[in-house]
Amino acid sequence: MKPGELRTLEAVRAELSRLVRYDDESLVHDVWIRQRYEGGFAGTYAPARAEAVATAWHEAGHAVAALAARARFSSASIRAGARSSGRVHAITSGGADEFLIAAGGRVAEGLRGWTLPSSDAEVRAWLASWRDDGGDARRFRAGLAGTRFAADEAAAWRHCVDRLTPLRPQIRSLARGLLVWPRHLPYAVAAALAAPAPTG
Repeated sequence: MKPGELRTLEAVRAELSRLVRYDDESLVHDVWIRQRYEGGFAGTYAPARAEAVATAWHEAGHAVAALAARARFSSASIRAGARSSGRVHAITSGGADEFLIAAGGRVAEGLRGWTLPSSDAEVRAWLASWRDDGGDARRFRAGLAGTRFAADEAAAWRHCVDRLTPLRPQIRSLARGLLVWPRHLPYAVAAALAAPAPTG
């Protein structure tokens, strides 16, 4: 890790430690709230704050899925723009797990509130409705080609949920890091924040 990245990591961890008792919406940095409000992406500060939290979980899901697939990326950010509310930048190929990375954002959003579809009927209905979301649905489906899930989107989705549910604490940790830091997080910092907590 470069010295500048280490300083960023230490600053983020210090801020998270200071705000450890706060819920996600209470620790959103003012930069992300103002940026959404002043950019016209939210009508008032309250929805700007809520949208920042949802975006942080979404992008953290992509990033943690990429880490699980041993793919790299340059950085993660929740800066809102005309085309997206945030982004994990320059993800390298996840190989056979590319569909996992694509699904990571939506899985993480469901894990945040434990609202993932559960029954087969719910999963299939949700997948049928998952279309226009900035490209994640398209990348998920394209990534199934050549895998054992090529003919079964529902099984692929369940696989993603099974892979990422145990990683919810890492997703939450990175999401909170994205919320308290007013700039993008480089790969090394994001990976450190998403590392499993030491045991013992």
